[in-house]
Amino acid sequence: MANRITCRSISERTSAQDGETGGRVLVDRVWPEGVRRSDALLDEWLSNIAPSSELQDWYGQHPPLFDEFRRRYLTELADQPHREAAARLRDLAEHGSLTLLTATRDMDHSHAAVLAEWLTGNGQDPARRAESPPSTPGPADPTPPPSGYRAALSAAVTNLNPASLSFVMGTGIVSTALYVNGAGTASAVLLWVALAGFAVLVPAYGWWMLRRRRRFMAAFLGPRSFVFLTLAVSSNVLAARLVPDGHTAVAGAFLAFGALGWLVLDYAILLALITTLRRNPSLDQVNGTWFLWSVGSESVAVAAASLARAAPSHALAVLAVVCWAIGLIQYLLTAAIVLTRLLALPIKPESLMTSLWIFMGAAAIAVLAAVRLTALPPGDTLLSRPLLVGVAVVLWAFSSWLIPLLLALGVWRHALCRIPLRYDLGWWNLVFPIGMYAVTTHELGRATGSSWMTSTGRWEVWVAAVVWVVVFAAMVSAPVRPRATGGQGTGTSRAGTARVGASAARTLP
Repeated sequence: MANRITCRSISERTSAQDGETGGRVLVDRVWPEGVRRSDALLDEWLSNIAPSSELQDWYGQHPPLFDEFRRRYLTELADQPHREAAARLRDLAEHGSLTLLTATRDMDHSHAAVLAEWLTGNGQDPARRAESPPSTPGPADPTPPPSGYRAALSAAVTNLNPASLSFVMGTGIVSTALYVNGAGTASAVLLWVALAGFAVLVPAYGWWMLRRRRRFMAAFLGPRSFVFLTLAVSSNVLAARLVPDGHTAVAGAFLAFGALGWLVLDYAILLALITTLRRNPSLDQVNGTWFLWSVGSESVAVAAASLARAAPSHALAVLAVVCWAIGLIQYLLTAAIVLTRLLALPIKPESLMTSLWIFMGAAAIAVLAAVRLTALPPGDTLLSRPLLVGVAVVLWAFSSWLIPLLLALGVWRHALCRIPLRYDLGWWNLVFPIGMYAVTTHELGRATGSSWMTSTGRWEVWVAAVVWVVVFAAMVSAPVRPRATGGQGTGTSRAGTARVGASAARTLP
């Protein structure tokens, strides 16, 4: 095997040690923009060794999922289109030092890094690994790597998805929906599930941010950076749910955590996106998770208004109405950007993900915040009750109008375009809006005295509960469901946001 394999950006200046005996090989599928062939000093260009265009597009849509990208790419290396190029690359590697060149900026999370690992034998394809005898720890290996649940736990934390707390958001709001519907036992069960998820995921977030800083920054500067607001939203959803049970002190602690998280992340995400030079400056990066910008503000409003009703506080009431107003403006701005993206540029069916349902959920939570504000003393809210109710009715009508459109897009994607319906974390982006809409319909009906709306909300609560059960069952069964794409690579890997080779995928996840 090679004496040395190096991964470098093709834009870097050439080192005198590059390719002494093996060569400098470009491993991208398309020629990098802005690079003249005469300046590249290539020995070879193996475009067929790069990931398929479909895999590149998928990775562009899911930048944090580097381990899954790595597994799929290793599987592709064993197929016929890649075999000849792989054999040539192995031949070059056998003859000495080799430099793998790519236009990807984040080298640690690129396909070139996977290739280097594969060439050195640390990321063997499934067929080679099956032929190799299992290694056993001996005297020279006194500390074998962790196995069993420890390895699984380490890998899970290392590969943590920044949107993981959407599970807590969805579970918490369905618990609230069941509570207002009188299903106390079921509501309590889901509340404990949500609290357990929060207790596990928040420390995992902290460990991930401290120990995987490169991965954290890559995700934070990416087009899905607004998913970090799920940290604040999930805390505020739990705060609002705990208030009617009489746990005002605990609810206050959750609200304090959620409000602080919202304040820090709301500014940090915007500043990071505005000032970074690493993002792709186009509408292609716009996606449904951007609506979490307004959901974060409205979640503070809902929690603060709920707590102010149980424990009267002028400061909490002012906080609630200010956050409601901020969230309303944020929603209108985001809706304009997302609709521009939808209508101005073509959308691939495989790129239309469930996070678009947050479009409806963001409107619904603004309605719920307005309804909770109407229950506070008029002198505390700064706004009149008729204004709050009027805005709430308009937003509820618009969120209702969105539902058939979102359902039709789902039919187009899965039934007409035959995109397989497989579980991923994004399914919880479907649970939260449906649960929020059910609570909103029920509460707005009570606030306006519309019995038909309250009755409709009760039926919607059970729809939300069924959706939660289906998604939870899919989540539980996903790790044990057999996969048709082959085995997984060995070892643990890092994640990143770099697009691999080709131009940016046009996505709206």
